[in-house]
Amino acid sequence: MKVNVTFDMTPEEFRRLLGLPDVQQFQADVFEQMMEKMKAGEDGYDPMSIYQPMMEKGMSAMTNFQQNLMSMMMAGQSKD
Repeated sequence: MKVNVTFDMTPEEFRRLLGLPDVQQFQADVFEQMMEKMKAGEDGYDPMSIYQPMMEKGMSAMTNFQQNLMSMMMAGQSKD
């Protein structure tokens, strides 16, 4: 049996349905700060410095996931 279900909703409605936070204002603020610094020609300004904390957390989560997978694989091999 195959069942298809179609929902006709906007991305905003879908976000609310899932209970996800609205980050549009945050993204607009971060982008505005980046543009101000770029336009001012601030010496030593690195656009990645704004996103670096978020990227580090994302990468550490991926590293932890990979380490967990590797430890499960190694545990499975040692029992044979």
